[in-house]
Amino acid sequence: MLTPDEARAERRELRRRRRTALLLVAPLLAFVLFAFFAPIANMLYRSVYNPTLAELIPQTLAHLKQWDEAPLPSAETFASMAIELKKLSAERKAGVLAAAVNQAYPGASSLINSTARRMRGLDDGIAPAEAAQALRDADNRWSEPDLWHAVKRSGQVHTITHYLTALDLERNQQGEIVQRESARIYVQLYSRTLGMALAITLMCIALGYPLAYYLCRAPKRLAGVLMIFVLLPFWTSLLARTTAWIALLQPHGIINSVLLSLGVIRQPLELLYTGLATVIVMTHILLPFMILPLYSVMRGIDPGYVRAAQSLGSTPWSAFWRVFLPLSMPGLSAGALLVFIISIGYYIIPALVGGTDGQMISNIIAFHMQRSNNWGLAAALGTLLLAVIVILYWVYDRLVGARNLRLA
Repeated sequence: MLTPDEARAERRELRRRRRTALLLVAPLLAFVLFAFFAPIANMLYRSVYNPTLAELIPQTLAHLKQWDEAPLPSAETFASMAIELKKLSAERKAGVLAAAVNQAYPGASSLINSTARRMRGLDDGIAPAEAAQALRDADNRWSEPDLWHAVKRSGQVHTITHYLTALDLERNQQGEIVQRESARIYVQLYSRTLGMALAITLMCIALGYPLAYYLCRAPKRLAGVLMIFVLLPFWTSLLARTTAWIALLQPHGIINSVLLSLGVIRQPLELLYTGLATVIVMTHILLPFMILPLYSVMRGIDPGYVRAAQSLGSTPWSAFWRVFLPLSMPGLSAGALLVFIISIGYYIIPALVGGTDGQMISNIIAFHMQRSNNWGLAAALGTLLLAVIVILYWVYDRLVGARNLRLA
């Protein structure tokens, strides 16, 4: 039984240890917060934050908020647009406005750029009616209600438009969510990405499981040599390995040359810049991530279990299927989950060897970030990809159980 003084001293010591532990993990927590949670939070915010039009044409949007959905906005709205287009043309920002509106109204890019050039000679003190007429004279499309609806929708600072686009949806003039009439590519890209990731995972299982089984049963010296070959890809540049595959798969590469010389084919096979090339190269790159978890679990399985099953009358195949395979499931599930999640977000290999058919959703996200500068859509696509991964992990946890990963 502790005395009161001893109990207080023990509590003080416990608090001191907790503070020490917190100080030790504080740098790690700060790094995780800065490098993981902050970028995800920024991505989530960018996917619904769209201040472009609010910053470029604030007066026009203020008038559009009062628009009662009559056939056309008021003359003051036309005048505000004309004057703000003149200002944007002088500041060389009309192209930014054009690109933003063009996402909701195809053809708005050329319309806004040409109109902005014509508004340069507009008088600052021009009457609203004259400014409105000047805007109509610049292009007849300014008299179309659909264009103004698109400007109004694009002017919302917080919007789910990017998510609708990422799901191949859009809002019609009545505000209803409908299928996009233009190109529908994103849902197809998500399906292709998941299909290719599943194919890569299955190929890694088919190649990695037998090798891991052989490694755990081979003599130590041979197993050590084979493990070096398994780990060798980690010591080789990813670009060098991908370039080697390009040399193998190209129309006049090694594979086609050998097949042509043997008379197996008459024309070179189209292997490079296809979905098949992406699956083959990524299987090679990710195979160690399947072998290592399998090997770590298989090494801990006592061979006596299989021998005991055979001594009780089980065939070698039945003993493997009923005894060894269930015991190796933690490593198999861990490797499959690791390969599948990594392959979903891979970017470099599909960009180098995938071509059009082998592109994955990560390549489209990079395109919108680097070329089209549509960061909002890129953030929405990335958020949906994150949601897909979380849902798949939840399904995995329900069917297999993430607790099994601890055994790996």
